[in-house]
Amino acid sequence: MLNLTGKNALVTGIANNRSIAWGIAQQLHKAGANLGITYLPDDKGKMEKKVAELVEPLNPSLFLPCNVQNDQQIQSTFETIQDKWGKLDILIHCLAFASKDDLSGGFSQTSRSGFNTALEISTYSLVQLSGAAKPLMTQGGSIITLTYLGGVRAVPNYNVMGVAKAGLEASVRYLAAELGSQNIRVNAISAGPIRTLASSAVGGILDMIHHVEEVSPLRRTVTQQEVGNTAAFLASDLASGITGQVLYVDAGYEIMGM
Repeated sequence: MLNLTGKNALVTGIANNRSIAWGIAQQLHKAGANLGITYLPDDKGKMEKKVAELVEPLNPSLFLPCNVQNDQQIQSTFETIQDKWGKLDILIHCLAFASKDDLSGGFSQTSRSGFNTALEISTYSLVQLSGAAKPLMTQGGSIITLTYLGGVRAVPNYNVMGVAKAGLEASVRYLAAELGSQNIRVNAISAGPIRTLASSAVGGILDMIHHVEEVSPLRRTVTQQEVGNTAAFLASDLASGITGQVLYVDAGYEIMGM
């Protein structure tokens, strides 16, 4: 039976109630995990207030600002985990960003700064957070990130984010190879298109969702809860033999030829 009681889980990337990270946090909480939540701080504190109100029913024992472009905030986050929890069992990485200008038009016109930003936030952050989590996963652990089919196929209006996701998936494999000797598992969930704040920057996202609903074997797209269920499974001992993998939670769309 899936049970995460006694497990400490850090969840990143919750922006609102449509976030996949929110669906994951709910399912981890339901399975008994002790939650820590990070949010992206802003000058006016709007995101802190919004996320705090959303996650209140989950009773997180840690609620921390963490901008992954700020090394000091990353260090502070994991120092607090060390001080308050002593160990970390689960790391949920749901972070991705690319400028809207770099998601449309010709891929060859991607700006240098846009390319670097997309890979820093969407790809390198997994490497950096995993490195910070490693010494805290003293009893083994599970690191889970989110990817998308655009990392292995050319998807319209995905452009530089596809390159970032390809790098993310490669990072999953290299991290799994490194951390496996410490019983730390690293996996990715490739979710089907879901209407979220992040996906709203992708042109034609509703058309993509409708297409999946028409041609996927299950004739529908997936929900945040379904992705959350898979994350809870990967975080649990039920998935103790799984690492370095990309699991598709997309109603079967990935298998279709046309």
